[in-house]
Amino acid sequence: MKDVTIYTTKTCPFCYKAKSLLKKLDIHFKEISVDFNSELRADMASRAGKTSVPQIWFGDDHIGGCDDLHALHDAGNLLDALG
Repeated sequence: MKDVTIYTTKTCPFCYKAKSLLKKLDIHFKEISVDFNSELRADMASRAGKTSVPQIWFGDDHIGGCDDLHALHDAGNLLDALG
């Protein structure tokens, strides 16, 4: 199974929604908080091409944000994407 990484902030409701789904499915993830850390946020934006949170990766594959994660799940493809 690929490692899951999620960039978050403490005030983002979509971050909590994405993490809640991962926890519900018992998918372990590494959370990187970009609160008050411009270097981490710049790294995330460079990798994702976006500055919004959450930004989620399965291994080296950028999944996108919360809506993208839920779309994968709703289509029945989330666990397959984790390989």
